[in-house]
Amino acid sequence: MNSTSHAGDASSRVPGPGSPVPASGLGCPVPASNKEAFLAAQTVIPGGVNSPVRAFTQVGGDPFFVARAEGAYLWDVEGKRYIDYIGSWGPMIAGHAHPKVVKAVQDTAALGMSYGCPNTLETDLAREIIKLVPGLDLVRFVSSGTEACLSAVRLARGYTGRERILKFAGCYHGHGDSFLVKAGSGVLTLGLPNSPGVPKALADLTMTADFNNLDQVRAIFKEVGHEIAAVIVEPIAGNMNMITPLPGFLEGLRSLCDDYGSVFIIDEVMTGFRVAPGGAQQHYGVTPDLSTFGKVIGAGMPVGAYGGKREIMEKIAPLGPVYQAGTLSGNPVAMAAGLANLQLIQEPGFFETLEARTRQLCKGLEEGASAAGIPLQTLSIGGMFGFFFSATPVSTFAQAQACDIERFKRFFHACLKRGLYWAPSAYECGFTSSAHDEAIIAETVRIAAEAFAEIG
Repeated sequence: MNSTSHAGDASSRVPGPGSPVPASGLGCPVPASNKEAFLAAQTVIPGGVNSPVRAFTQVGGDPFFVARAEGAYLWDVEGKRYIDYIGSWGPMIAGHAHPKVVKAVQDTAALGMSYGCPNTLETDLAREIIKLVPGLDLVRFVSSGTEACLSAVRLARGYTGRERILKFAGCYHGHGDSFLVKAGSGVLTLGLPNSPGVPKALADLTMTADFNNLDQVRAIFKEVGHEIAAVIVEPIAGNMNMITPLPGFLEGLRSLCDDYGSVFIIDEVMTGFRVAPGGAQQHYGVTPDLSTFGKVIGAGMPVGAYGGKREIMEKIAPLGPVYQAGTLSGNPVAMAAGLANLQLIQEPGFFETLEARTRQLCKGLEEGASAAGIPLQTLSIGGMFGFFFSATPVSTFAQAQACDIERFKRFFHACLKRGLYWAPSAYECGFTSSAHDEAIIAETVRIAAEAFAEIG
């Protein structure tokens, strides 16, 4: 659990500052600059990015292009090194290119990249997830968190025979049609609360409430509760920065779903295995009917999963009538990577150390901001954290939107030029890894203090 190089000979190939990265192993020439790479990407990829959240739309400027990653660091095509606090948006809880994960991937890939047939690694990873997460009887693998969430909602609709779902403004559950109504993450960053292309008839079946407003949810259930197939929620809202549930909120949702026969879905794509070994539901002691997962269970490979109570999961084909399938679901390479990752987080002291360093980071950020006379609120659980440019604590979507976004933009770029990379949006949380040792945290705090002083 330290930040020393763990990629073997790769460390000797790290380019020096300002040095271009050599051609890739596929023989394709790597552009000499980030600008050149971005211009080339825009000629063949919409906006030059394959996910809007990677663009610098909110903060301004152009994204840098990564050439390699190791431990707590990224290197761009120009050879500049960055301390990374997005960790591929969460999965790199043990750091980039961890040797055990890399070896698992290499060994498995040598046996074949994909089979389209059952493989025993699927069973092994499913057992690990069920062992760690309370309330899981059965698990089905898919290829992304979005797919996991839309599959769970379809299953809930099939199980209950109802069509309506309830979600929360600012929560993001992927880009499925049912979810792009008052969504968070990239949708919020781009100012697109509802997406063209989503049929109105389908959007009308999605109701929204305010996160942490249980009275509002009770009123909705009183009116149409017997039409609601499912309530889906991020237990810690990580797509409007980071907002934790108020005491009783998750418990209240659980109770309402019990009273009205609705399926309670906790979206642990972001929080699963990151805020605690058993996810946010273990941390808060609330067990849903269905859970969705991604990120950590793939260690950076494209993988997701959903699971829950046996009586509900047995409605999925081939046991039941609710159809869901995926050619690459349970891909052996992704299963091997995920299994290695989950084994790493179960090492003695892993979470205790991770949580302590994340708290150390947040404390340092607060001190640096205070010294510069800047109001800042921070929050962390496990290896997940958030910070708001606000004089008061943030517990609602509206409060998150009222924070000083312009100051965040200036802070982001002041840090970036010093080699410190936060998510390029004030509405995204941050992630630490076991590779972020005390020295890296201290360097981060020092750089942040300089940035706070610069932006005033």
